[in-house]
Amino acid sequence: MRLSDCHNFHDFRRLAQRRLPSPIFNYIDGGADDETTLRRNTDAFAACDLVPSVLRGVSDVDLSVTVMGQKLALPVYLSPTALQRLFHHEGERATAAAAEAYGTMFGVSSLGTVSMAELARKHANPQVYQFYFHKDRGLNRSMMQSAKDAGIKVMMLTVDSITGGNRERDLRTGFSIPFRLTLGGMFQFAIKPMWGLNYVTHEKFSLPQLDAHIDMKGDSLTIGRYFTEMLDPSMTWDDVAAMVAEWGGEFCLKGVMSVEDARRAAAIGCTGIVLSNHGGRQLDGSRTGFDQLDEIVQAVGDRLDVLMDGGVQRGSHVLKALSLGAKAVGLGRYYLFPLAAAGRAGVERALGQMQAEILRDMRLMGAKNVGELSRDNLRFRT
Repeated sequence: MRLSDCHNFHDFRRLAQRRLPSPIFNYIDGGADDETTLRRNTDAFAACDLVPSVLRGVSDVDLSVTVMGQKLALPVYLSPTALQRLFHHEGERATAAAAEAYGTMFGVSSLGTVSMAELARKHANPQVYQFYFHKDRGLNRSMMQSAKDAGIKVMMLTVDSITGGNRERDLRTGFSIPFRLTLGGMFQFAIKPMWGLNYVTHEKFSLPQLDAHIDMKGDSLTIGRYFTEMLDPSMTWDDVAAMVAEWGGEFCLKGVMSVEDARRAAAIGCTGIVLSNHGGRQLDGSRTGFDQLDEIVQAVGDRLDVLMDGGVQRGSHVLKALSLGAKAVGLGRYYLFPLAAAGRAGVERALGQMQAEILRDMRLMGAKNVGELSRDNLRFRT
């Protein structure tokens, strides 16, 4: 199977599975507990039907949107995700370059493997810095200052991960940073030698946003342990309000799921929220961002920008979210599998397919721009 054989999300996933050692593939692919929410994230879109309009003169279609003051050529962005140079040696460098080629926004995680400052110097497209609230308040302030110094305009605080989700696939394979694998996990690395060759012949793996603050060279630190031991479960709305004031610019909360929390985010001065259940990797049984979108947009859509992510695999999924009032839609696994499969070329191919799907579906819906989509062109099955 080659990159040219990949025509949709599932093709990229299969190619990534062929190229990645099983512990790394399962880290990307897996969710929490029984993975009910992971499956529901995509299934939720199937309960919603599009009602197209015809004869609307759609030769020219504008896909651009403005999100938290950032102009994007596409209504999708690449959500911040951790550990990307484990998936492919190009990591966030591939992600940022592909996003720039398509004129859209990308995110860099606190657990990112390329410096946000390096990416900000190299790329003109909007960059989001996604960070976690650590027990070390000085670390939190330092990370925000580093983002300011790099010229990043949008701060994104993840609020659904004050403790780690129960990711049983990782427990079975022994996946951790640095690697402390089970015997079976070591065998999976041995049978994917090209991944190992790339890993050892390219830049040494690091977490540049954290390396100056956290010693990752001692005992192995699973992602679950990082969330549970390093992050601060005592975080409150007062803490976030102080951070919003200190940042003084576009500030987004990722992981909001209730109307009450959305209203509080608006009240403390947030300019955006992302409806997200962390890709089904935290609280299994949680509602999906798409399920919650309509009521939250109706409650606060005039006060801040509402975004959503989770389970997006098709352009039609994006159109359904935009029709309910989402300002833009975050992609996660949708670009991580292409990244793992082929680096920058994979991400660009996936974004090109998404752009083509959205453009085609907009024409089939009879919409010349995102503003012409509304709840009127949706029906929900019961």
